Amino acid sequence: MFERKYDVIVVGAGHAGCEAAAAAANLGSFTLLVTMNLQNVAQMSCNPAMGGIAKGQIVREIDALAGYSGIVSDVSAIQFKMLNQSKGPAMWSPRVQSDRGIFTTEWRSMLEKTQFLDFYQEMIVDLIVKQEKVIGVITSLGLKIFAKTVILTNGTFLNGLIHIGEKNFRGGRAGEKSSVGLTARLKKLGFESGRMKTGTPPRVDGRSLDYSKMIEQPGDDNPSKFSFSDRTQPLTKQRSCYITHTNLDVHNILREGFDRSPMFNGSIQSTGPRYCPSIEDKINRFKDKPQHQIFVEPEGWNTVEVYVNGFSTSLPDDIQFKALKSVKGFESVKFFRPGYAIEYDYFPPTQLFHSLETKIIHNLFFAGQINGTTGYEEAAAQGIMAGINAHLKLSEKAPFVLGREEAYIGVLIDDLILKGTDEPYRMFTSRAEYRTLLRQDNADERLTPRSFELGLASDDRLKNLDDKIKKRRALVSYLSKTSFPLDLANKLLLQKKEPAVKQPDKYSKLLSRPKISRSDLDSFDSLQSFINNSEIDDIIFEQAEIEVKYSGYIKKEKRNADKLKRLENIKIPKNFNFDELSSLSYEAKEKLNKLRPATIAQASRISGINPSDISVLLVSMGR
Repeated sequence: MFERKYDVIVVGAGHAGCEAAAAAANLGSFTLLVTMNLQNVAQMSCNPAMGGIAKGQIVREIDALAGYSGIVSDVSAIQFKMLNQSKGPAMWSPRVQSDRGIFTTEWRSMLEKTQFLDFYQEMIVDLIVKQEKVIGVITSLGLKIFAKTVILTNGTFLNGLIHIGEKNFRGGRAGEKSSVGLTARLKKLGFESGRMKTGTPPRVDGRSLDYSKMIEQPGDDNPSKFSFSDRTQPLTKQRSCYITHTNLDVHNILREGFDRSPMFNGSIQSTGPRYCPSIEDKINRFKDKPQHQIFVEPEGWNTVEVYVNGFSTSLPDDIQFKALKSVKGFESVKFFRPGYAIEYDYFPPTQLFHSLETKIIHNLFFAGQINGTTGYEEAAAQGIMAGINAHLKLSEKAPFVLGREEAYIGVLIDDLILKGTDEPYRMFTSRAEYRTLLRQDNADERLTPRSFELGLASDDRLKNLDDKIKKRRALVSYLSKTSFPLDLANKLLLQKKEPAVKQPDKYSKLLSRPKISRSDLDSFDSLQSFINNSEIDDIIFEQAEIEVKYSGYIKKEKRNADKLKRLENIKIPKNFNFDELSSLSYEAKEKLNKLRPATIAQASRISGINPSDISVLLVSMGR
C-alpha cells in the first residue's frame, strides 16, 4: 500500500500535527499525516477563536516562521480584537473569533496543496523501534508504515475518557473514539506518563437567546490581521460577541449537582487547567463572588450555534441546563450539546530535548498536548518546531532552537523542557522576561530571517520585511532629526493639557510624551508629506512610535538578553559527567543528569540549580 519509506510520519491532525506536517513537507521531507478522521483536520475542539493574551504573539510568530495558523485564522475570522490596548505595547495581543467550519476547511485545503505531503486515515496503535530508534508505526489494522522520523501529536485522544455527571465513556472528543495502545507501548519503552484533564462548555442555539439583555462586544473599528503576508486582508465586516453573568441563583443550582460531579465525587483525580477552571470549580473556589462573566461567542457566519465561554463544566446535563436558564439572556435556552470534561494521557516534557525529540528513543518527537500543554496556539507552536527539527535531524543538521529572548515559542519550549509541568501549561506574557522585545508587531523581524535561512520563508516574505524595516528606520530617523512647528505643537499640547514648549524641538521628543500618539500628528503637514511620499502605512508608523516611546526599555532588555546569550554560547558536552563534580549539590547532580541541559544558560533555569552550582560548572569548563 505504501511504496515509499517516509521521511516523516506525523500522528494526529490537530493544530500541532498540521503545523508539523506542513513544516516538514515544505522543507522537502516526504511526509505522511495520519489521523483517525480526515474530516476533522485542525478541528477547534473547544472555543472557536485563535490568539488572545500571549497566544496572539505565538500565532504571529508561527506566521513569521511561514506556518499556516495565521493565514487560516485570517481567512476564517468573523471578528478581530487587539486586546490590552490600554497597556503598553508588550501586552498588546491579537485575537480573532473564528468560523469553526471555515477554519477546518481552509486548513485541509492548504495541506492538500502542500507538496510532499500524503494523508492516511487510521488509528496508530504501536511504534516500530529498533536499537532505540523509531523506524515506523503500526496501525489498528496491523499495517506497518516505515519512516525515518515520527512525530506524535495525539492531543486529548490517548486513552481519552469523557465525563458528564455520573456518566463517562471513552472518547478523544465528543463524537470521536479515543486512541488506545500507544501509551502502553511508550511506557514499555521507558517513558513516564501522567493524566490531565480539560473541559468544554455547552453549545447552545443562538435563536433561543435574548441578546438585548447582554452587553455587546463588537470587534475593533480598524481591524488588523494575523499574517504578515499579503495573502490575507483585514475584515471588512464582523460579528459581535456578547457578555452576560452568572448570579447567586445559578450558583445555588450548580451546587445542587456537586454530589453528582466527577470533579467532587472522586471520578476525576487528574489535574485541570488552573487558569481556565470549570464553572463548578469557580464557584467552589471563589465562594464570596456573586457572579462570573459568561462570553457568548458565535461559532461562525452562517450558523446559529453559540459557544458559552466561561461555563466549562462536567456537571450532569440536567443541572447544566437548569443553571444556564437562570443566566440573564438564557431564560429560553436550547442546548445543542452539553459541556463535558475529558481526561487523557500526557508525557512529562522533561523527557525531551529542546528540539522536541525524545531523550529515550532517537528520531521520535512529541508535540502539543501530549507534552502537557493546553491551547491551540501552544500546540501549533510545538508542531512547527517539531516538523522543522524532524527534517533537520534527517539532514544531520543542528536542531532549530529559539531562545527565550527570541520568541514566546522559545519561552514555551524552554519552560516545558527545564521545568516540566504537572498541570496543563498555558502561555502568559508574564512568563516572558523579555516581553518588550517579543511584541506581536515585530515577530516577522525576529523570526522571518531565521525561517528564510531554514528554507521555509519565501524570497517575497524576506523582501517585504526588508522594505518594511527600511521604511521604519527612515521614519524614526526623520522623527529624530526634524523639528516640529512651534505653534502647532503648542496647540496640540494645550488640547492634551500638557505644558507648552518655548522653542521647536524634534518630533521624537513630542511623540515620546505619554499623552501624544501618532494620530495626534495628522495636522502636521510636513510630517504627513514625508509619510505619504515614503509610502509609510499605519503599521510601520505604529512600530516607529513604539521605538520612539520605549527606546529606553528596549535597549535595557537587549542588554539583558545579550548577557543571557553569552551563557547560551557556553555549551555543556553531550555526555558530560556531572557526578564527577564533587562541589555540586546532590540535588543539582540529580537534576542535571536527568534533564541534560545543552548550555550553561539552560542549566541556570532549572529549578533547584543555584548560582554556586553554575559557578562550579563554569570553572569546570575553564570559564
